[in-house]
Amino acid sequence: MLDSRLRVAYFPDSYHEVNGVAHTSRQYEAYARRSGLPFLCVRAGVRTQRHLIEKNVETLELARGPLSFSLEKDLRFDIGFVRHLPAIIRALQEFQPSILHITGPSEIGMIGAILAHDMGVPLVASWHTNVHEYAGRRIHWLRRLLPPSWGAMLARRVQHTSLFLTASFYRAARILFAPNKQLCTLLARATGRPCELMQRGVDAELFSPEWRDRGDDGQFVLGYVGRLSIEKNVTLLVRVGKELLARGITNFRFLIVGHGAEEEVLRQELPQAEFRGVLRGEGLSRAYADMDLLVFPSHTDTFGNVVLEALASGVPAVVTDEGGPCTIVEDEVTGCIRKDDEFTETIAGLMGAPARHGEMRAAARRYALGASWDTIFEKVCAAYRPLLKAATPAESRQLGSRGRMAD
Repeated sequence: MLDSRLRVAYFPDSYHEVNGVAHTSRQYEAYARRSGLPFLCVRAGVRTQRHLIEKNVETLELARGPLSFSLEKDLRFDIGFVRHLPAIIRALQEFQPSILHITGPSEIGMIGAILAHDMGVPLVASWHTNVHEYAGRRIHWLRRLLPPSWGAMLARRVQHTSLFLTASFYRAARILFAPNKQLCTLLARATGRPCELMQRGVDAELFSPEWRDRGDDGQFVLGYVGRLSIEKNVTLLVRVGKELLARGITNFRFLIVGHGAEEEVLRQELPQAEFRGVLRGEGLSRAYADMDLLVFPSHTDTFGNVVLEALASGVPAVVTDEGGPCTIVEDEVTGCIRKDDEFTETIAGLMGAPARHGEMRAAARRYALGASWDTIFEKVCAAYRPLLKAATPAESRQLGSRGRMAD
């Protein structure tokens, strides 16, 4: 049951884009509508507009301007976003939040952290992206110019520095959230703040084996869903394809959903692959259901929404032994957890064991049926409760008075 004092102002890094933060943010807003949670979502969009979606849910969408630059194919950072400060303050004044929740060190997250401090509203922050690991992998071009030992040392130093800087930002929050226990332990140690689990749920009707409409074409479909980028380790798909062919296995093809900087390389190296681009809704549901196995080689994902969506679709997953996906998959039950060098052998084994593969499909679906978004967000709201008890009437008055001063 929701605490009657709870009013959440949510400042997500991403909402409309195709990534885990955006998907979680959309689901959180949907949960607020279903549950009656007073909820204000402040986010970036194509144009500036404010909407009252339900009597308890409001959105403030703010356009990025000419000073913004690309971080990813569909993700930007606007150094001039501060021009929206008056509109954000007005919205917070009117909404009177009891919690301000940010999702990372974006321009929106930074503004949210500053306003929470200035207005006396308890700040919480959720960690969705291992930016320190991304930083270490994105200097691959520089590592190629150095001796292997030097390159490895440079990557470790970049990763350590990035983690230190990011942890310094997250230290401003009173409570942290992370999608797996390993990350919770790392963040608690790096920031000195308590860290609670904020896992991901799945819509088991939208993602279901019922969407499968592929005929029996004699092909074993290996799927991948996600960004086609270096930090996702997608070049392992190329290696798997070549190694399967070298074993004389030809009755397979790849079905790849997503976009990114590595797409051209994959198109050149995987002639047996079908590239669907970015899919949403029923198109994505059908793509998952038409797969026989999800091959997800990322070492950097903090959770892996796509893995849970595949399981809900009755598609087992082969994942690495690092990051969040290995906390979702039960080895040899709903999929396989393997090192990179073991992917091809594992996939070949599943292709040659239809009974075992069928048991995994059924187990994957059963597991996903127990992972609902409502359960996830109920736990998040329960974790807010100690901060609500700590809030004082003086802090509530401070929100209004400081907001008027800043405006």
